[in-house]
Amino acid sequence: MPFDPTLAWDSLPRMLYGMLNTVMITALTLVFGLVVALPVTLARMSPRLMFSLPAAAFVIFFRGTPAIILLYLVYYGLAQLPSVHDGVLWVIFANAFICAVIGLTLNHASYLVEILRGGLDAVPAGLTEASAALGISPRQTFTWIRFPLAMRFALKAYQNEVLMFTKGTAVVSVVTVVDLTAVANEVFERTYDAVTPMLLAAALYWVLVNLMRIGFEFADRRLNRHLIADEQRLRKPVAASRQALLARWTSLPAPGTEQAR
Repeated sequence: MPFDPTLAWDSLPRMLYGMLNTVMITALTLVFGLVVALPVTLARMSPRLMFSLPAAAFVIFFRGTPAIILLYLVYYGLAQLPSVHDGVLWVIFANAFICAVIGLTLNHASYLVEILRGGLDAVPAGLTEASAALGISPRQTFTWIRFPLAMRFALKAYQNEVLMFTKGTAVVSVVTVVDLTAVANEVFERTYDAVTPMLLAAALYWVLVNLMRIGFEFADRRLNRHLIADEQRLRKPVAASRQALLARWTSLPAPGTEQAR
């Protein structure tokens, strides 16, 4: 079945509404995921087993569980518990949007823990030792030195996780959340045209993901502009030496010219 421009135009307002829900779920999950991941990361790196073992169990369980299974457990599973269904928690778990954010936050935080841990491990130990020698408290050292540098080191890995996660939010449609994928399925079920709504949804996902990619690239250039300047300064002597070598090579006489003379 060919692409139907009329159907795509008529479906666009509803698609944009679903895209807005996708953006809201992604933004909330990224914020709450960072809030959850940061203390778990510190516990994961702790030398005390009473902190590191539960944190490791958190990462192993939620990284190994598919996001769609987590959504089913949070939305459909917890609702069957009497303490949830008959208590004050029912206000939270009766809402599909909130359950989707909770399930995706747990999944995203488990990946973010390892990204943050890798970034913190990449910070040179000499900076921490120098901070201690200068009388800076461990909390201030972490807040103003280690964590900002860790985020800079982990930015590329975090970018990949965010972009993959944004496309993975399509699973929230299984718990009745009206996101971009859910709207595309609605149009397909109403018109039996699978090409037009899916291509339109794919185009909107592409726009969203690439806008986020551009934002990350701008942040990367902003945070690492000193490294870019150093690299450009290093390239100038290399380029000059290449030009000098090329000029010298072109100025040499052709083979056999001296013998002919």
